[in-house]
Amino acid sequence: MKYVLGVDLGTSGTKTVLFDQEGHGICSCTVEYPMYQPQNGWAEQDPQDWANAAVTTIRTVLEKSGVDREDVVSLGISGQMHGLVMLDEQGQVLRRSIIWCDQRTQAECDEIHARVGREKLIAITANPALTGFTLSKVLWVRNHEPEIYAKCRHILLPKDYVRYVLTGDYATEVSDASGMQMLDVPNRCWSDELLGILDIDRSLLAKVYESCEVTGHISEQAAALTGLSPKTLVVGGAGDNAAAAVGTGVVEDGKAFTTIGTSGVVFAHTDKLAIDPQGRVHTFCCAVPGAWHVMGVTQAAGLSLKWYRDTFCDAEKQAAQQMGVDPYDLMNKEAAQSPIGANKLIYAPYLMGERTPHLDADCRGMFFGLSAMHTRRDLLRAVMEGVSYSLRDCLGVLNEMGVAPEQMLACGGGGKSPLWRQMLADVFNCPVATTVNTEGPALGVAILAGVGAGLYSSVPEACRAMIHVNPAQQPIAENVPQYAKVYEVFRKLYPANRDIFKALGQL
Repeated sequence: MKYVLGVDLGTSGTKTVLFDQEGHGICSCTVEYPMYQPQNGWAEQDPQDWANAAVTTIRTVLEKSGVDREDVVSLGISGQMHGLVMLDEQGQVLRRSIIWCDQRTQAECDEIHARVGREKLIAITANPALTGFTLSKVLWVRNHEPEIYAKCRHILLPKDYVRYVLTGDYATEVSDASGMQMLDVPNRCWSDELLGILDIDRSLLAKVYESCEVTGHISEQAAALTGLSPKTLVVGGAGDNAAAAVGTGVVEDGKAFTTIGTSGVVFAHTDKLAIDPQGRVHTFCCAVPGAWHVMGVTQAAGLSLKWYRDTFCDAEKQAAQQMGVDPYDLMNKEAAQSPIGANKLIYAPYLMGERTPHLDADCRGMFFGLSAMHTRRDLLRAVMEGVSYSLRDCLGVLNEMGVAPEQMLACGGGGKSPLWRQMLADVFNCPVATTVNTEGPALGVAILAGVGAGLYSSVPEACRAMIHVNPAQQPIAENVPQYAKVYEVFRKLYPANRDIFKALGQL
């Protein structure tokens, strides 16, 4: 039996999972690390923490599993996207990484649009300039820390820094590089035109591979630290969402997944390049060679339910503790007792502004239609429905672009709720299923590692062998038109309040 490793470098910690070639998780280990916020809106992490966590988790799973290191043929890394790692000539880290959720770069985004032009930028990179992307972080360092920028010889993403530590190679791959906003997404290569306009030296950027291509192998030094064999191959890997797509089998046309984590994502595979000229959704190269993915984002999906739980559900939290169950289980039972439409109560989930489809940092959440008849269970159901309608907004933009999935997988904490999954099936009017293995990104990059090692001939073939799906929840015919009526009212809330949101923000 051959084995593959999936290393998932997240924001709160790194999780490494050892899989056999049939996709069964053999052993896993997670190591957490801090995030630094030196100023309001800033977010940084120390790349050495990622490297230490990767080494520790790899060594631990090998030791605990008892698997012979020579049987671990390949390794893939999934990573939090967009983080900026800057190295000097000796490969030493120059400053802490500015990570994906940092918001300091609005002026640099304005600079990019002014110098490149918004339409040209979207045509090249498939996305408008956003504070989360790597390019604006590069310009921020150049504008505010010129002495560090002058020493910089290599720019890497978080997972690619860990790759460098494990292999000594400066490499990246198309899915994660798409989120740097320096890649020509249609042509899957660095954009010399864009780099020229912004005066960025291309030699700073790593070589770009496809996600399942071999980029190198474990170095002798890393082998001594991790316990891996120097023969173990390392493949391109993928950004976290692209890795999750592979880990759920969303690697062919007609397939998509919805994640309800802190934020919410509707992610669809497409073999044909599709770019929204308004920039409401992200188009990136996906982990399947020659294909792309389109992704809409709801900022406060699971966050909305967590906010409701922490603000209004002390009784459920206390009862759950006494019963030894999850508070969300009790909340689901309550929400199920309220009818579709929550007795004419609608929730807009704009707690953190919104990305898809509004691109509006000023919009805010609301309960609309509140009356004296409403109970907590109505508010709770309205929150779950409102998030579902917002995700339906994302799906609507994808449909406009000709990306119309026929099958939906549900992931994340919210995806574990049968009630919420049924809600999605009815609101989307399509079947919603879950995978048996819930490792997601770690399994995704392990699958890519298996392809790179030659265990499988293609990513779709590997997914068919390594991913197992539970029976789907089908839309309930009588529910679909009921949700559709409420959704039509929901869609009118944002345009009716757009100017009021601006006025509120200026108070």
